Amino acid sequence: MIDKRIGRRLKQQREAIGLTQEELASKLGMTTNYISTVERGASFPRCEKLISLLNGLNTSADAVFCDVVENSHNYYSNHVFDEMKSLSPSSQKKILKVMEALIEQEKSNDC
Repeated sequence: MIDKRIGRRLKQQREAIGLTQEELASKLGMTTNYISTVERGASFPRCEKLISLLNGLNTSADAVFCDVVENSHNYYSNHVFDEMKSLSPSSQKKILKVMEALIEQEKSNDC
């Protein structure tokens, strides 16, 4: 089964750099229909096309596979902290306090 999360991530990356499906397809020498099919999760690109997509989107495989590959937690945690940088210092402090509380709770659950 094709994992639809990968297609969603590719779409998010495309939208983040401001490209339409048509523009991305033209840039990579692919069809708009193919880009749409991949983004919907109806098909998964072969290795060469996946690499072309990642390069064309100026993104890493970690950014696309972060929620489907179990060992991508480092990328995801860095992404969360990058997002936090755009918040006010007081909002950052609130989030960090919540995270610390959750970490302590998980540590006590592990015992």
